[in-house]
Amino acid sequence: MLSLGSGGGKTAKPSFVSYVSPEEIKKKDGNDDLKPHLLPGELVICEANTVVKYSREDSLQRGFYGKLICTNFKISFLSAEQLVDDVDQSYRNKLMGENDISLLCVDQIFGVYDDKKKPLLPGAIKNKIPEKLLLYCKDFRVFQFGLRYSKEEDARRLIRGIVHHCLNPTSLKCLFAFSYVGPAGGLKVGPGAEREPSTLMFETKVDWKVELERTGGLLSNRIISINENYRLDPRLPQFFAVPSSVTDDDIKKHKGRGIPLWCWSHASGCALLKMTTLPETADDSTLQTDRGWTDRVLHVLGETHPSNHMVRTEVLSTTLPTLQEIQASYNRFKQLFLMDNAADFWESDIKWLSTIENANWLEIIRQCLKKALDIVECLEHKNTSVVLMEENCSDLCCVIASLVQVIIDPHFRTISGFQSLIQKEWVMGCHCFLDRCNHLRGNDKEAPVFLLLLECIWQLLQQYPPAFEFTETYLTILSDSMYIPIFSTFLFNSPHQKDNTQMLYEDRNILSRSLKLPTVWEWSVQFENSVQALFYNPLYIGKPKPGNVRRTQRVKPQRQMSLPSSPSYHSRPSPKKGFLREETDNLIKTFLGKKISRLTFTAEDSSIDCRLFYENWCSKPIDHHGLLLPLHNGPALRVWAQRYLRWIPEVQILGGSSTIALNKACEIADEIKHLQTKVSERMLKKQASSPSADFFAPFQQGSRLSTTFPFGTLRRHSIKPRIPVSTNLSMSFGSMENLPDDEEELGLL
Repeated sequence: MLSLGSGGGKTAKPSFVSYVSPEEIKKKDGNDDLKPHLLPGELVICEANTVVKYSREDSLQRGFYGKLICTNFKISFLSAEQLVDDVDQSYRNKLMGENDISLLCVDQIFGVYDDKKKPLLPGAIKNKIPEKLLLYCKDFRVFQFGLRYSKEEDARRLIRGIVHHCLNPTSLKCLFAFSYVGPAGGLKVGPGAEREPSTLMFETKVDWKVELERTGGLLSNRIISINENYRLDPRLPQFFAVPSSVTDDDIKKHKGRGIPLWCWSHASGCALLKMTTLPETADDSTLQTDRGWTDRVLHVLGETHPSNHMVRTEVLSTTLPTLQEIQASYNRFKQLFLMDNAADFWESDIKWLSTIENANWLEIIRQCLKKALDIVECLEHKNTSVVLMEENCSDLCCVIASLVQVIIDPHFRTISGFQSLIQKEWVMGCHCFLDRCNHLRGNDKEAPVFLLLLECIWQLLQQYPPAFEFTETYLTILSDSMYIPIFSTFLFNSPHQKDNTQMLYEDRNILSRSLKLPTVWEWSVQFENSVQALFYNPLYIGKPKPGNVRRTQRVKPQRQMSLPSSPSYHSRPSPKKGFLREETDNLIKTFLGKKISRLTFTAEDSSIDCRLFYENWCSKPIDHHGLLLPLHNGPALRVWAQRYLRWIPEVQILGGSSTIALNKACEIADEIKHLQTKVSERMLKKQASSPSADFFAPFQQGSRLSTTFPFGTLRRHSIKPRIPVSTNLSMSFGSMENLPDDEEELGLL
């Protein structure tokens, strides 16, 4: 499907094994003639025939034989055997096939020797080749390929090629993006200017002016171009906005460091800003000078406020986890979803809640939501400007600043607004995507910072679905696109690195072709319109009528995807102890194993003012086009099921879950659209025009959908025989006399 992997329900174990020998397969196999679909600039590096791709749905007891290819862009498995896919081909990705893996998407590589799994590293393949090749992907797919029937020399060359190009890229120029745009003529692909509404890229002063005018910040802030051509600081964009009280001389004196950068302006006059902390120095005089400069800037910001309020500074490095802690937590968390077989799943299912608790990933999400809530309370309730501070102002500052703006400003809950937000705070904010995503491997700077923002946005989306124009499918695809080395959005550490890399491209002749890398927002590069329609939420409330805000029922989150702790249980006063009460407490401790209190909302977590502000907002009807405060207690936080569980067959629900609800909502939205068209035609007394494409057209029959749609679906296996997986070939092949007569005897769906 979109990112594409196999899905479907659990199938019965087949009652026969293949009667075709490997020698006959090599003679009759049509896989040798298969040609991969190559993008412009994509080259085949190595390949091996008669490779078995094992099927997870059949507990690795069945497989498809084919050809495994490694290119400078992806690892691709080609097979002459075709599966009957219940989903239309229009839902597929143009760049990546079902059995394609981007080189950047490979997380770990293992080889299986005598049923023992060993990690494969560059230069480790010397003599014996593994029987199986295991690929763990960053989008949580797990591929298992059998090499037993391949030529030894081809298999060895293939493994060396895969390990080298996945785990040992030498420089940025080795990434496929530069090979892709060269033969393509350097043309910008995608809808570009035709896209409506457009996404602000913030590469020009015009885009910054548009955003300042929209938020009303043009009176107290100004756009500067002192860093044009990056002559001042390569860690800053060419154009950015600062408070009007900050002069060009101040910026030049400190070389861009310690300068408050404008993020967003509130209607009351206060603003959200961010700035880098000045480096610590052993020189007392320099230290005093830096501190004096910071105090003066903050004092001037307070004086320029309409109400002459004080400015609050928030040093995120002292109140939120470090990048190392975030990375360690995510490493523990993702192990819960990378499983080789069904046995691993059921073993992990027993320890599901304790593993989530020990990973601490949901707790980090809770802390970010809580911190954003504190900032929102200052801006909305106290009318106080807030300056977010961090060492480089490009990691946690980006997370909190983006989250605050999504909570307050409904514009950033639209697709174009959210994409503009990513451009402003992350791309132009010089977030180190190259280092944080570890595209070049082997660095100690990896941390899922951008994914942390998507996790927080997903929590808000689950709590207030009608408030967002986009769906969770949009967020999932956006997270997958980080590992497709074509788009400039997620490839560089700064705009300076992107521009400098393109200008210093080794092929000087290509400069005459106006080299331009496409951005991830050019969705037509990856998907047809039918797929892009899945990005839009049919329940989105775009323009509420003034004075007609209706109370929306608050739906209690499903507890099976969250930790079993209740804030009300821990916060209410304990009654007089008695036998039953003590026995109940003992039972609770026994079942929970240990007290899970870090994810609960307690009085110590927040000031009284913030809590009163939160309770006052909760007592009012919800305006889905207004302020949205996140629920950040334990039971309200859930696991992003679509992203993490979509490739695990054991958790798929055929014809159920939110997929069916979304499909039904699309049917209703489509019917309403047709009715509105008929009413308009009657009122205007015009003839019916030719019907347009259904924007919220239903996917297909609900009974054939699964919870993995649109990334996977129920599949019906072909009845062609498979290669046996038993090491004893004489025991694996059945006889011609005992072959089953019909499909039902094969145990197929």
